[in-house]
Amino acid sequence: MDEESGAIATPGGGAIPLWFLYEDELDAWCAAATAHARRWVEAHNFRAERDRTLLIPDAAGAPWAALAGMGKRQGGLSLWQAAATADRLPPLRFAAAQEFTAAEATQLCLGFEYATYRFMRYRGGCAARVARLDAPADADLAYVGRAARALTMARDWINTPAADFGPAELSAAARAVATRHGAAFREWVGDELLRDGFTAIHAVGRASAAAPRLIELRWTPAGGAALPTVALIGKGVCFDSGGLDLKPAAGMALMKKDMGGAAVALALAIMLMDAGIRAQLRVLIPAVENAVGGNAFRPGDVLATHKGLSVEVGNTDAEGRLVLCDALSLADGDGADLIVDFATLTGAARVALGPELPALFGNDAEAVEALARAGSAEHDPVWPMPLWAPYADELSSRVADLGNVAASSFAGAIFGALFLQRFVTASPRWLHLDLYAWNPKERPGRAVGAEAQGLRAAYRYLTARYGIAQ
Repeated sequence: MDEESGAIATPGGGAIPLWFLYEDELDAWCAAATAHARRWVEAHNFRAERDRTLLIPDAAGAPWAALAGMGKRQGGLSLWQAAATADRLPPLRFAAAQEFTAAEATQLCLGFEYATYRFMRYRGGCAARVARLDAPADADLAYVGRAARALTMARDWINTPAADFGPAELSAAARAVATRHGAAFREWVGDELLRDGFTAIHAVGRASAAAPRLIELRWTPAGGAALPTVALIGKGVCFDSGGLDLKPAAGMALMKKDMGGAAVALALAIMLMDAGIRAQLRVLIPAVENAVGGNAFRPGDVLATHKGLSVEVGNTDAEGRLVLCDALSLADGDGADLIVDFATLTGAARVALGPELPALFGNDAEAVEALARAGSAEHDPVWPMPLWAPYADELSSRVADLGNVAASSFAGAIFGALFLQRFVTASPRWLHLDLYAWNPKERPGRAVGAEAQGLRAAYRYLTARYGIAQ
């Protein structure tokens, strides 16, 4: 981080020592502590349980030290443990009382930053004061600042209702990002999509009062005209009613988050441009609202696509793959070295893996494994899933090249990925993340609301693969 932020302070005197303790470390800590501290720990029955904190006063009642429980020993410190700690500490200044590896120190700082997030757009007053942390010496503060800013933007975009963040507003946000980073910006709006062959995007979005769009950003680092191209694609369905295959009320309640893939792709591009990745970037966001109207696309319609494949619509609520297929085709035909798409694509992925674990598919085993390793190291997990080719026949159609849904009710996440794979034929590497983009339960440091899943994992993977400016 280049500048001091809300949660991270420049080290100095007066900070309260903060200890992170596993359960099996507490007795040793107490043995070395003062009698007063031992009595305080015993009186509060603190056993270093995960996500529990304890502020210990001195004899005069002033804060003397703080303990953060890590629970059972498992791996290193993660930003989630740090965020939970920050969320439960009073708004005072703290300093880590023990040494951490550089990776753990970075996670610690990012966790404190993450816990400061509040979505305040529709609420009066100011955000609450938060605990602050003196930056440990080994923390990568440039990365912390980069990630914290990108996470905040992505979460704000996802949390904002569709009435205030539809296709036009998503486009404006992308244009602002392009301007800020010196990237070229272009968009196809309304019937311009038909002119250039993005028929599927147009079909999904045409019933809305907000015109459908395909948004494009292009960025090349200084002297990088010969560098390989990475294409980032994000599903930008700003609200999904299900179309004529209308969702029930419960299924529609969170559909402002159906542009979570676009938010992650755009936030990732911000991080990569800021870091100076040694690759050219192309960001493609099909931005639509899947609405109901007299001109809505229908079950049974056959849609042309940018790839030249015809698609029979079996269900209008499987619209995400339809907007993505045109964007994938455009990126695939332009010589991308790697295509990564992010999409809140299937409920089936949530059934298989739950809301916290995005499903990862890809046509290159090495790339899939590398992204999964990066996610594990960054505490931003993704889970590899199979592109099981024998299931592809289920996407057949009697009247078109393929259908947008399978005849089977099983393996929905795989069918969604297999559909998208039909539109990637030239690029040697393609990765697809089927994510939820939402935290559905209240947890320390992680409020119910938007989650930019896969963002940090993809950043670590891409910067390791292509390098960054020194």
